[in-house]
Amino acid sequence: MIDCLDAARYFIVKAYEDGLEAEMTNMKVQKLLYYSQSLHLALYDEPLFQEEIQAWRYGPVCPRAYRFYSKFEAEQLPVPNQGFLLQIPQEPKKLLEEIWEYFGGYHAYRLSEMTHLEFPWKKARKGLPSAAASTEKILLEDMKALGYQKLDVIERDNLAYQPVMSKVLEEAVNSESSNRIGKGEVRDWLKSLLD
Repeated sequence: MIDCLDAARYFIVKAYEDGLEAEMTNMKVQKLLYYSQSLHLALYDEPLFQEEIQAWRYGPVCPRAYRFYSKFEAEQLPVPNQGFLLQIPQEPKKLLEEIWEYFGGYHAYRLSEMTHLEFPWKKARKGLPSAAASTEKILLEDMKALGYQKLDVIERDNLAYQPVMSKVLEEAVNSESSNRIGKGEVRDWLKSLLD
């Protein structure tokens, strides 16, 4: 596990490197932490950081990281000293890089809107109106399930996905498999389900 503040600092450094520092606010950091935790759970079956994420009004929030950056409110976050980068092991750093590549270009409000449409935030709020305050914990298993969904979307958005899948399908159609479905088998199978 890594420190949630190191993950937050990583995203801030990336924003400055990519010329997106003006958009790097506390709200954006919170959403990037949420997606990082979700994807890490899906990939490695363990949290990236130990701090819980709560279902606040504007989406998922890691309270410790939020408090650390709260004095900046909605303003641009300052670039941190980069010595912390040495503390992040290579595997988590690679994941954070991928999170940044996929989600880093989104504005904080867009990320917030995305989280409001997803089930972990909704489920943790237990039917509260979106404007209502809440500190309910978002369950790790819910974030993990979301992580699997996001991995699927990220994979499909990859430029290599379509040609690879086309090749796999073409090979499957052209293969001489002994497991081919015979004429009428699908109809018989469907009929057996209805009986």
